[in-house]
Amino acid sequence: MGTGLVARRARRLRPRCSYDAPASVQPEPTGENVQFSRVLLAEQGVDVSSVLLVSKPYEERRAYATARKFWPEVEIISASTPMSFGEYVESIGDARLVVDMLVGAQQRLLVYPQEGFMISMDVPADVTAAYERLCAAGFTSRLIREAVDRSTG
Repeated sequence: MGTGLVARRARRLRPRCSYDAPASVQPEPTGENVQFSRVLLAEQGVDVSSVLLVSKPYEERRAYATARKFWPEVEIISASTPMSFGEYVESIGDARLVVDMLVGAQQRLLVYPQEGFMISMDVPADVTAAYERLCAAGFTSRLIREAVDRSTG
């Protein structure tokens, strides 16, 4: 199926797969991608028992939690290219940006379950403490501002 056909189908399906998201926090497209794929495969008569998600290394947990929310009956496997933190920084070329992205991804793991965009996942206390330290140190360019304002307001 060509990408043009998928895009046209996705636009046609959008009303059936809407998030009803609060105006202040808009999800990333992972949830819609899962929902659209699920509908398209069902329309084609494809019986799905497992799904392989391929994402950026720091997005595996969010992708898994999102897919689990919108397609709970299938086995979800989340994967990325295996690489160390240093290798990932080298591939991006900007260490500060990478840390900002990690902080933003962690915030989404905390905020998106409350918005209905993904399942809740346990976050170890040391991870939450590191997230808070990094936020305090200014690694905030990838945070959802409305969520920050609600938590500090």
